[in-house]
Amino acid sequence: MSKILSKEVVMEWILILIIFSFMSAIGNYIGYHYPFQESLYGMFILCAITLLGLIIEHHISYNIPAIIYISIIGLIVALPWSPISSTIIYYTSKGNIVSLTTILLAYAGIAMGKDLGEFKKVGLKGIIVTFFVILGTYMGSALIAQGVLMYTGMI
Repeated sequence: MSKILSKEVVMEWILILIIFSFMSAIGNYIGYHYPFQESLYGMFILCAITLLGLIIEHHISYNIPAIIYISIIGLIVALPWSPISSTIIYYTSKGNIVSLTTILLAYAGIAMGKDLGEFKKVGLKGIIVTFFVILGTYMGSALIAQGVLMYTGMI
């Protein structure tokens, strides 16, 4: 059974994605000297893929996270035999996704500051678990990236 998806929720997602797109394009222009317009097009493409994945997640009854749908859609549209892959790859390569980290960290900081009272209730054990989860995720990602880069001969 699919979850109910209101027009207001979709409009909120679109607004948030547009804001993130503009902020990322500005970050790409200032920090990495990418062309603003091409970077913005690339971010809009990524936002369209994200929005489609979020909508699909709400209409499919299985309990699968939206990131799985977003990743699959992104892979499908970027495959060499996709008729739009060259356009997708061209525009999405005109930006640096790292520029999003500043935006996401600022958002996380604001959210954390807003819920600091709740965070204090977690206590020391929760903080330690959180630290190890973040560390493990980072180390796992770094090891996978290192392995892939070594396997492909990039390093």
